[in-house]
Amino acid sequence: MREWKVTDGYKVKADELSWEELKNATENVIEEKRKSHRIVVLDGYGLNPGDLSWEGIERMGEFTVYDRTSVDEIVSRAALADIVLTNKTPLSATTLEQLPHLRYIGVLATGYNIVDVEAAKNRGIVVTNIPAYSSESVAQMVFAHLLNIASDVAAHSQCVKSGEWADCKDFTFQKSPIFEIAGKNIGIIGFGNIGSTVARIAHAFGMNVLAQTSKKKDQLPDYVTPVTLETLLAESDVITLHCPLTDTTRNLINARTIGLMKPSAIVINTGRGPLVNEQDLADALNEGRIKAAGVDVLSQEPPRKDNPLIHARNCFITPHIAWATFEARERLMKIATDNIRQYLEGHTVNQVNI
Repeated sequence: MREWKVTDGYKVKADELSWEELKNATENVIEEKRKSHRIVVLDGYGLNPGDLSWEGIERMGEFTVYDRTSVDEIVSRAALADIVLTNKTPLSATTLEQLPHLRYIGVLATGYNIVDVEAAKNRGIVVTNIPAYSSESVAQMVFAHLLNIASDVAAHSQCVKSGEWADCKDFTFQKSPIFEIAGKNIGIIGFGNIGSTVARIAHAFGMNVLAQTSKKKDQLPDYVTPVTLETLLAESDVITLHCPLTDTTRNLINARTIGLMKPSAIVINTGRGPLVNEQDLADALNEGRIKAAGVDVLSQEPPRKDNPLIHARNCFITPHIAWATFEARERLMKIATDNIRQYLEGHTVNQVNI
């Protein structure tokens, strides 16, 4: 007699159940199991403004996605969820106390300071993040800022549009001095995935790479020279920030550390806004104590209109988009989906509160 295997240890004879009935019964079991997981995305718009699909995550449970969630809306929206995904919506200890069903928090980013991870751990809640999804994209933005400053791309493009080149007597028109980055020193603060990617690209441009890192010389590429922070600040033509935000690194770029830099130095921050004391950096730019800054992150986002960097001299600001190329967001979605699947299968990966 032919038999069909439904689950391990349970068989149904062909003359007792039709294939269609078996198929329907199995699908109903799967559907019930799927619905047993309530998944809520609190702020999905940043990751997916409409050009990606949530389908992979949607298959794993009863799924709800909100573009944005205010702090006051978190508890009501996540009250019944056992899985919550968040990018920048904060989950404090007080909030977690009001979410008794919650068992898993997936941070849709690498940094996870928006979650009280200790409080989550104490409540038996797994917290995961998305590592190494945007290294190439963020490194690309570092050099977008650097090359814009080196060749004054935006200003030269604007002068062409305004007619200045058309009114010029020469075939070439230079609005401001430009310079090569080859042969210049680039100082990388923090040498993780992004920092090492920046180093590789800088080396390809012919730059001399200095790094402030806890890694030993034999753990670094041969084109990278490990130095102290003070040496890096004093000798670098370009200083780029790729360290995590901690009590030690908060306001790392301030009046004192800027005072160690060359007057021709360029500061680039694609890491975390609070790594920089924004008033101190604005003052240094306005007073000509350093050359320029390229910034993709600010201490408050969206920024206050009175943020001192917005109108600072030679300060170029992009609205936190270094991470957000289509390719990087696609990788992020894939990793987030796999994180949840692994968790549901009992093989948690990328957990940050072990």
